[in-house]
Amino acid sequence: MYDKTLAELSSGLRSGAFSAVELAEHFLARTERFHTQLNCLISVSPELAMARAADADRQRAEGDSRPLLGIPLMHKDIFCTEGVKTSCGSKMLDNFVAPYESTVSRKLKEAGTVMLGKTNMDEFAMGSSNETSYYGPVRNPWDTDCVPGGSSGGSAAAVAARLAPAATGTDTGGSIRQPASLCNVTGLKPTYGRVSRYGMIAFASSLDQAGPMAATAEDCALLLAAMAGFDPADSTSLDRPVPDYQSTLTNSIKGLKIGLPKSFFSTGLNSAIAQVIETALSEYRQAGAELVEVDLPHMHLSVPVYYVVAPAECSSNLSRYDGVRYGHRADSPKDLEDLFKRSRDEGFGAEVKRRVMIGTYALSAGYYDAYYRKAQQIRRLISEDFRQAFEKVDVIMGPTSPTTAFKIGEKTDDPVSMYLSDIYTIAVNLAGLPGISIPAGMLNGLPVGLQIIGNYFDEGRLLNAAHQYQLLTDWHKKIPEAFC
Repeated sequence: MYDKTLAELSSGLRSGAFSAVELAEHFLARTERFHTQLNCLISVSPELAMARAADADRQRAEGDSRPLLGIPLMHKDIFCTEGVKTSCGSKMLDNFVAPYESTVSRKLKEAGTVMLGKTNMDEFAMGSSNETSYYGPVRNPWDTDCVPGGSSGGSAAAVAARLAPAATGTDTGGSIRQPASLCNVTGLKPTYGRVSRYGMIAFASSLDQAGPMAATAEDCALLLAAMAGFDPADSTSLDRPVPDYQSTLTNSIKGLKIGLPKSFFSTGLNSAIAQVIETALSEYRQAGAELVEVDLPHMHLSVPVYYVVAPAECSSNLSRYDGVRYGHRADSPKDLEDLFKRSRDEGFGAEVKRRVMIGTYALSAGYYDAYYRKAQQIRRLISEDFRQAFEKVDVIMGPTSPTTAFKIGEKTDDPVSMYLSDIYTIAVNLAGLPGISIPAGMLNGLPVGLQIIGNYFDEGRLLNAAHQYQLLTDWHKKIPEAFC
């Protein structure tokens, strides 16, 4: 059953080929067998999973035919799950058991899904390799000496190794799409505001967005339909109807105008990866799509802009972790100041401290105008570049990552090199646009992802373009041999 897509498992449950209990048992057994090799999970919830699976079988026996009823999945450990530890990959929250449910996990629970466990992640979602977690680095199923990407690397690795047919992730600067690329899965970052952030532990509030990770675009369409929608508990949630994403998957892509930004194919991109992307684009051309060159003149500024805006927002969001209210608390503090300092020093890892310091500096008196305000002005220019591009094309395509998965430890002493891992994804978050990464080929045994970027609230077109490509190719069907 592990080699079936979510859509195929849904069909099997509907036909009675197997039960939700049998499905949960199957994936829990795979999890027990493989997850220590990958370190992709922070917690496993077998009792909870079996109880929900049994409940799903009862509901199906009563005539309930919801597509996700009885489908097992995993949640990134950034989503609060009532009664289950939610650590955000940090020592600061190692003892935190969420007293409430995030909107994403609640909606998927109401859709009938069965949570198997919580996936490992970069601490507070800060990282591009999944090496900053308090619980240790996650390993890539295609080569366990390599990183899976971050910060949703635990989710990507779990889906790639088929420990679950799907998982949730979050994307602040590429943290769904980049690990999806490095692990050979499909990962969708929706339009900012399409999916509620309530109960999703905040990193950078104007950039964070939740999304699905699965084997195929069809699977992501099923998940997004359940996850999306207006939420009055989230002030950034947008009140727009949720389309039937599945109904447009089979639309023809003949005449689809695909924008190719010159900056995506410039120096810095591995030439072999460029060739893989060119081959993928030729599939679209043969299917009747039109390739059009577009210009994103401020694209090269996206990384420096992001690393002012995101740390500034993180320094504000993480100020709540002070050892007083909840989370890690230092032992025997001398006074209140000592409590604050030692609790934060002991609770946060090096990358989180680095970003908090950068963000606090950028927001400080005398530097706000020079850094934060200027970054927001350039952010507007980046958004305007995309607006003009989408006047000419329907979608934009290019590589998701400039390289394939790199070795664990290779970039940990070089933060700038690490940050450049997200060079093709960050601008999408700055503009608040939707983007998807799909498997597009292999290079020296490691996956390469194709990124598709859409206009605001055009997730349906992205899923359609991705699905049509997956009908023509079989890259998304490949599973690491060690996990077959």
